[in-house]
Amino acid sequence: MKAKDRTRGGNAAADRRTGAALLLVLGVLLGACGPAPARTEPPTAGEEPFWQAEFDGPAATRPPEEDWTTQTGNRDAEGWGNNELQYYTDDPANSALDGEGHLVISARPAPAGSALPCYTQEFCPWTSARLTTEGKAALRHGRVEVRAKTPTGTGLLPAIWMLGDNGAEWPGQGEIDICEVVGGEPRTVYGTAHGPAYSNENGIGDSLTLAADASQAFHTYAVDKRPRRVTWSVDGEPYFTLTPSQLPSPRDWVFEQDMHLLLDVAVGGDWPGPPDTSTPSPATMTVDYVRFYGEGRA
Repeated sequence: MKAKDRTRGGNAAADRRTGAALLLVLGVLLGACGPAPARTEPPTAGEEPFWQAEFDGPAATRPPEEDWTTQTGNRDAEGWGNNELQYYTDDPANSALDGEGHLVISARPAPAGSALPCYTQEFCPWTSARLTTEGKAALRHGRVEVRAKTPTGTGLLPAIWMLGDNGAEWPGQGEIDICEVVGGEPRTVYGTAHGPAYSNENGIGDSLTLAADASQAFHTYAVDKRPRRVTWSVDGEPYFTLTPSQLPSPRDWVFEQDMHLLLDVAVGGDWPGPPDTSTPSPATMTVDYVRFYGEGRA
């Protein structure tokens, strides 16, 4: 539930830890008075995804451009709306195939002598990568699955998320955060929705606690995006369902549209706070596959 940038949304003035606390309280309240998480609807036997990324290819090669766009920068994006410290690059050092069927997104200290313009200070001390399927593939109704191993550690915020293709300014654009693992909470997976009247720290969602740090094993992070209902799950276990009845007035439901996927590893910023000497370097998100089932655009 990051505050969002202009490509990810609006301004980032909220206190992230306060927002996280509000999110958990809201999740408890919704669990008490709202619907229980719906049964997830995994693909039926033999169903094929209408779009998928399996990341087969030689080591150190970039993910295919027909499927992915790599966004770059920091200062011009105003710290990606969250006062983040990483400069997103298209360098294979930050995003490349590993030759074993995975995409690896790596956040690492900026090379010595680099001068990568940063929003909160003169130069960004970290580099990372942010990939999107915008204009290439999107899900309208169905299920998105991402099997990944996410980094954990102080100052890190890996994210698997979706933005709407309706052309509206955020938060009217709509956002579904499939998985965020923040800073010093290595076993907590956050799932959140953002839209009109429920954005930034007012995003609506819940969290799930893993048995071990998210960096220790692959997990399947999924969202079932059905008409008037969105359900989050990890490894097939649903933990939150959102319906229009749970939205604040005027109950603007902005998820009946195509939505594209984004993958990134952010460093620093409003929610996780700054990295320190304990922060892994490099900090890597390893993605085994991305699959869209149901209906959408590819």
